Amino acid sequence: MQSKEFNTLKDLFNYSIDKYKGNNAFAYVDGKSYTYGQLGEETIRINELLLEAGIGAGAKVALLGQNMPNWPVAYFSAVAFNRIIVPVLPDFAEAEIRNVIEHSESTALFVSQRLAAKVPADLMESLNVVIDLDTLRVIRSKSAQRAEITSDPATGDLAAIIYTSGTTGNSKGVMLSHKNLCSQVYAVNILRPTFDWDVWLSVLPLSHTMESSLSMLLPMTAGASVFYMEKAPTPSLLVQALAKVRPTTMLSVPLIIEKIYRNSILPKFNGSALMKTIYGTTPGRKLLNRVAGKKLMKTFGGRIRFFGIGGAKLDGTVERFLIEARFPYAIGYGLTETAPLLAGAVGKQVKWQSTGPAMHGVTLRIDNPNPENGEGEIVAKSPSVMMGYYKNPDATAQAFTADGYFRTKDLGIIDHTGRLFIKGRLSNMILGPSGENIYPEEIESVINEHPMVAESVVTQYKGKLVALVHFNPDKLKALEEAKEEAIAVYYEKKEQLLHSFEETKEQLLHSYEETKDAAVKIFNEKIEQLKKEVYDYVNTRVNKFSKISAVKDQPHQFEKTATQKIKRYLYMEKKK
Repeated sequence: MQSKEFNTLKDLFNYSIDKYKGNNAFAYVDGKSYTYGQLGEETIRINELLLEAGIGAGAKVALLGQNMPNWPVAYFSAVAFNRIIVPVLPDFAEAEIRNVIEHSESTALFVSQRLAAKVPADLMESLNVVIDLDTLRVIRSKSAQRAEITSDPATGDLAAIIYTSGTTGNSKGVMLSHKNLCSQVYAVNILRPTFDWDVWLSVLPLSHTMESSLSMLLPMTAGASVFYMEKAPTPSLLVQALAKVRPTTMLSVPLIIEKIYRNSILPKFNGSALMKTIYGTTPGRKLLNRVAGKKLMKTFGGRIRFFGIGGAKLDGTVERFLIEARFPYAIGYGLTETAPLLAGAVGKQVKWQSTGPAMHGVTLRIDNPNPENGEGEIVAKSPSVMMGYYKNPDATAQAFTADGYFRTKDLGIIDHTGRLFIKGRLSNMILGPSGENIYPEEIESVINEHPMVAESVVTQYKGKLVALVHFNPDKLKALEEAKEEAIAVYYEKKEQLLHSFEETKEQLLHSYEETKDAAVKIFNEKIEQLKKEVYDYVNTRVNKFSKISAVKDQPHQFEKTATQKIKRYLYMEKKK
């Protein structure tokens, strides 16, 4: 099948609503749905609402909402009619939402009922029009002269401003043109052709480039169907949705599949001494992984052919499981600034721990490579590379090399076959005492293989490597409950005893206090024991300059971005 190339998103929109007007387009798993024909009609109707509110060509239209069938309607009511869409990540805080809307100079807003409370009242009042994303009805509007749009967007025109939610804490407005997005869709269709019988289950935020490009724009090129979940994709609801939709295509960040492996698959292999022994051998591991792979395929509905993983580096142990399970995963690498994919691998192209070769039309290069191992910064040229950062010429200039390559700020190597291997973020790299390059992500990958660890961050404190570890809450549950129960009983009995007989009160209070203290002591000792286990575990598996000097307990989950990457900048300060 030959991939069709579009010049603008309006071209894509017109093509899909005409050629595939009877096909199912976007739908809830158990609810509202659009055919491509209906998508076109509703989008044109919303365009009229925007015109009546004075929202003309070049106007910025903010879009704040969880995934739903009306999300593409709102998106195309902007980009197909020469406006600029400004998607806002649902997990942004109120201050971040204000910053995005004000900095982008948005004059219109689509907002879902679930997220409307995040938008300050004065900000709502400042906008020309606010539209309820759930109902596509106007919530409020100012009196304005009707706008007229007399020209279609050109291929080089700005289509979207996407504010990143980076691990460094600096949110910048990435400007993507019609050409950027259309060339991305064309390249992905070459890597992985799309058909009208394909069915997507879309669970990552559409406001993120990976999901909007690969799970909204891409299926439209072939008249494929996309389903959304009305409620948050908890494990139980996700399993139900998978059974109903039986998707052929789905995108994920590594954390999701890593959790499935560590919480649902690996415990079964370690459930008994015999099973653990069998899984500890190479033939036994491969056999059990293949059996688990068949069950995993069934869980995903039985017809998944493309499970795309991107947004962060995939853990090596989990990837080995996917390979041996013969699960049809694909891997990709890119950034918001590149719309997003720069490299990708599907099927037989997949190689363990590689993100694949460069995408169609992309040139990759390693800048300033280390003469010993070839590692250096990945830089790229691609028709999907952004126009720049909105109203930030200094940051834009710094993002490109002198000869026009985009600086990814990721470290990697390219092997003799052209495959790209990611080593870590340039900003995360730690310089060892003798000048060694230490990649925290690689140490974390080892730590996260420990059965009691949920997630971790390796940082540097006073010249030494420290691992912040969040232990698996499910596995600590029994100890935690025993501790909490002992404390609760202590305070309950203490209250009762304050009103009891004087001659026995002190003695009984002392007894209950000893029980409480013992429970707390047992819990704390277990944590210390686990910290020692992790310390020994990692330091016997890494090279000498990557050994950690201490393990510190992180009681709560690490804060994450929309693509489930840990916001490292929050954990780079002193930890006591």
